[in-house]
Amino acid sequence: MPLFIQIFAFVLSLWVISISFKWILSNSLSKNKKNLPPSPWKLPLIGNLHQLGPSLHRSLMDMAKKHGPLMLVHVGSVPMLVATSVEASQLILKTHDLIFCNRPHLKIANKIFYGLKDIAFAPYGEHWRQVKSIAVIQLLSKARVQSFRKVREEETANMLHEIGESCGSSVNLSDLFVAHTNNVVCRVALGKTYRGLKFRNLLSRLIGLLGYFSIGSYIPLLSWVDRLSGIERKTNEVCKEFDDLLEGVIEEHIKKRETKEGDQKEAQDLVDILLDVQRESAGGFVIDKDTIKAVILELFAAGTYTTSAIIEWGTSELIRHPRVMKKLQQEVTEIANGRPVITEDDLDQMNYLKAVIKETLRFHAPVPLLVQRETTQDVKLMGYDIPAGTSVVINAWAIARDPTVWEEPEEFTPERFLNSSIDYKGLHYEFTPFGGGRRGCPGAQFAIAVNELAIANLVYKYDLALPNGKAGEELDMTEMPGIAAHKKSPLLVMATPRF
Repeated sequence: MPLFIQIFAFVLSLWVISISFKWILSNSLSKNKKNLPPSPWKLPLIGNLHQLGPSLHRSLMDMAKKHGPLMLVHVGSVPMLVATSVEASQLILKTHDLIFCNRPHLKIANKIFYGLKDIAFAPYGEHWRQVKSIAVIQLLSKARVQSFRKVREEETANMLHEIGESCGSSVNLSDLFVAHTNNVVCRVALGKTYRGLKFRNLLSRLIGLLGYFSIGSYIPLLSWVDRLSGIERKTNEVCKEFDDLLEGVIEEHIKKRETKEGDQKEAQDLVDILLDVQRESAGGFVIDKDTIKAVILELFAAGTYTTSAIIEWGTSELIRHPRVMKKLQQEVTEIANGRPVITEDDLDQMNYLKAVIKETLRFHAPVPLLVQRETTQDVKLMGYDIPAGTSVVINAWAIARDPTVWEEPEEFTPERFLNSSIDYKGLHYEFTPFGGGRRGCPGAQFAIAVNELAIANLVYKYDLALPNGKAGEELDMTEMPGIAAHKKSPLLVMATPRF
């Protein structure tokens, strides 16, 4: 063996021994100083990464069964607190919400959202407070969501028409649901649709990046792996393509405002509203162009893929459960009273529809692990010491299937939500599909409005069955790994008009 290889091997061995010794020593000292939550056995450098499968929420639920509802896992060099009980969720989202309201710095999110100028991934502070306030009051308030009713109804009609065009052959509802929600979000956010596959492909790549595990964010020593794997290049490419698109959209809106100054209040989209906020600069807070881009980009990411996932899972469960489908069709048919479509005026009367949506959110949480949080200071939680700077995830998916909380949790039973006060607004900690506390998702009302109208009209207009005479229970319900849980295989159905 050449001398330089022997020297390299010797130096590498010394480095590994040194790292291992420091890890063992620091681990021992930390345990003596603090009463940390139970933790699975971990390896130097990679921590518990070798124990985590592609379906992270399932892996963490299995680990929690052994180590408890509050455990500390190590993702590379990053300690991560995992909450898997109602009590732990309530303590994090309510009792100690302020301490748990920060976000960890994630490299890919930082690049995509212009240095974390968005809402979901922004660190806790004045910028986040101002942008969240704009979203809650100006962009996603109840009145604003209602103002886009016409868009939702028109795009729902377009979706139903496309299904009707395919009658007699199978239709890919998964693609159709993504296209539908994408069209709604495009019209609401940008004032026009981008119906081409190229745009949806770009959006799909963006969502894939947000769900990608960046080695550099968790093992700084191995940051070079992200460059070698090509993830940095892919991130830069997607960011450049979206930035060019958003730059063009904003410039187009600015030019329209200059030529039609008096018509700004007519048919405003979200870019118009953000430009109004920018011009007014209320309270001394200046919203720059990058912030506008980050907020709009986040609305695309959350509004399209998580919303379409809810429609996809809900429709899949209806096909798998004919009893539930029949009961829902009876309700919508009775309320429609012979009219050609369901309108948003009808939705408030549809209690079983709302129960179906809630059960879908319980059974298939759109973001199974709520967006990561980070502690801002040391805190005592359920008797354990949680140091400042600890990453925190709440396994909302596992909590929503906890047999100590839910009766027959592995059964899809919408009736559990009839005559129940449990809602998805973040105040019932056994059921938090949109998060809760300060960092709860401000877009819940928008998503539910799209979901209810789409599913109500779909089951009103069509009977749905699997191709080739397959029974509903044969439908593949495997999840695709990622930040938003979609079905791995597309939902292909035969749609037959009911009238």
